[in-house]
Amino acid sequence: MINLLAIDTCTDACSVSLHTQGETFSRFVQGVEKSSGLILSLCDEVFKAGQLSPSNLGGIIYTKGPGAFTGVRMCVSVVQGMSLAYDIPTIGFSTLELLGFSAFKKYNTNKIAIALDARMNEVYWGIYQNQALSKECLQKPNNVGTLGKNFIGVGSGWGAYENELIQQTGIDTYIADFYPKAENLIALYLTRVNKNINFSNKLALPTYLRNNVAHKSLK
Repeated sequence: MINLLAIDTCTDACSVSLHTQGETFSRFVQGVEKSSGLILSLCDEVFKAGQLSPSNLGGIIYTKGPGAFTGVRMCVSVVQGMSLAYDIPTIGFSTLELLGFSAFKKYNTNKIAIALDARMNEVYWGIYQNQALSKECLQKPNNVGTLGKNFIGVGSGWGAYENELIQQTGIDTYIADFYPKAENLIALYLTRVNKNINFSNKLALPTYLRNNVAHKSLK
């Protein structure tokens, strides 16, 4: 199997995971101001732990957003730099899909409502069902629609807009402090290998559901 590096800095947490020779080396930081700024040092740590250099990577997996504006830019910029410097192909996944997949693995449920706090009385909203992300949008928390008690909610939006989301969706089970982790990016990628979703040599790019102008600045 090829050596894989996974990177996520799109929320209040920052994580990196290196998969090499059947072993996985991971770092996760949460609760630190501007944690995305730690991404390069965390990469150095996992490379040292795995006794590997970036030039030996076969692919980089990353979260492309939506999420914190600075965090998304940081994640994609690091991936772009490493990919271009060492000619490494990349693949990006939605932050919402990663959260849904992670909740599916941890809680063994196939009906998950993801809400990330987008500030300005909005949430990045996604529905993960049948092991796929079926919806991804920017939404007012009081306009997301009814889902019912057979769903669980995950993500920071459930903490920021608890009352609105409970009243609107009918969901009464949620985990607000649920964060994406890079090792689950590797697992998510491996579930997609047989579905013709694979690495690309195209430039890594972010997903901004709110600000499409900023998307152009990284091209």
